[in-house]
Amino acid sequence: MRNSAFPAVRRSVLCALSCAALSAALPAASAAPQPGEAARVPFAPRYEAEQHGGIVRAANTAAKGLKGTESVNDDSSIAYVDVDSDPNTYNSSRAELPVPSGARVSWARLYWGGNLRVGEQKPPADNGRVLIAEPGGQYKALFADTLMGHRTADGADAFQASADVTELVRSARSGEWTVAQVNVAMGRSKVGGWGGWTLVAAYEKAAEPLRRLAVWDGFETVGPGTGELRVPVDGNRYPKGTGGRLGVVAYDGDRGTSGDYLAVGTSASESVRMADSANSSDDVMNSSITEFGTGRTVRSPDGTNTLGYDSDVFDLRGALREGADRVHVRFGSREDTVWLGALFLQADVRR
Repeated sequence: MRNSAFPAVRRSVLCALSCAALSAALPAASAAPQPGEAARVPFAPRYEAEQHGGIVRAANTAAKGLKGTESVNDDSSIAYVDVDSDPNTYNSSRAELPVPSGARVSWARLYWGGNLRVGEQKPPADNGRVLIAEPGGQYKALFADTLMGHRTADGADAFQASADVTELVRSARSGEWTVAQVNVAMGRSKVGGWGGWTLVAAYEKAAEPLRRLAVWDGFETVGPGTGELRVPVDGNRYPKGTGGRLGVVAYDGDRGTSGDYLAVGTSASESVRMADSANSSDDVMNSSITEFGTGRTVRSPDGTNTLGYDSDVFDLRGALREGADRVHVRFGSREDTVWLGALFLQADVRR
């Protein structure tokens, strides 16, 4: 296990260095060399806990389509999203992390990634670094602290990196987070361009139900001929009528290209495909940032088509209606080549 809510040696190291014109330090951070990259990083548990509380996330895109190609994933002209007023950043976006009032953050991690090859080619050496600003704060340099995924395939040059940000999130006030300098390319490309970030946080709050929380991450490709990716996110039993939610972070899911699906298996024979009003069961990776079928999270920009970046949260009540012996996720795609980066689960425990 790579991280746990239980006492363990933390492998994560949060690095913070001042950069030119952006001098600030992360709390209790230390410098460390960036980790290596691999074309495939198998999915493995990053965080697991059973506590009163839950999991929340903030997410946004780093890329947008130029006029006339705002909603076209492939063969589009890609530009940067840049919502800040800092001339030193070429892309930036914001989103609110909805930690409930009175809750204590027990764990948090930032995931970021995208396509390095569009009209230009970005240097892979910059994959493991972004800038992050807490609500009302200044940018801080954040470096990846674990093996990064990086693979060139099907005309794209895709990557994902991540870093622990628990102490930073725990000490921050509520509001919108800003992430800048995600290493994605701009220009025109047959396969399109994409990029974005997702901040995932687990929290504790005594007034909320007892829940099992799990985060799995990696860097796996699915597409025509690859077969399914199967991730056993939770091996516990659940009674009938259990409530829960499942989050997913993925790259290069084209809107309107059918054949990609996300299914939850709850026993040896039962399996339910995830779908809602914003994500169909046969085009679930459709360039969207949604929660239970809506875009109700606060973010800037807040476009409905994120051009190949998906960060969605699905309602698990349908999959757990009859209870479960386990929760296994199956992910596949018959048309798109899609990179899967992270999964997170929240499920109620009844005692």
